Amino acid sequence: MSIMKASQAKNMVCNICGKSKDRLRSQHDYRVNLKAELEIRQLHDKIDHLLSHQWERLVEIQQIQIDLLSELTRLRDKEKIT
Repeated sequence: MSIMKASQAKNMVCNICGKSKDRLRSQHDYRVNLKAELEIRQLHDKIDHLLSHQWERLVEIQQIQIDLLSELTRLRDKEKIT
């Protein structure tokens, strides 16, 4: 009978250790996933910033093109008159 109790006690200790390891593993996985999520958010913010800057620059370039076309049209019209 005491051999059976000793065996059961050993199994209980192993079971508790296994649960403790599982808990530690789960906590580690949670931290890793949280860190990855934060890094992904930072990357999204950087991409959003770059896209915003790119759109601003595109508008500036388009305005320059419009100004150049207007100037060319004005010069062409001036040549027709003379």
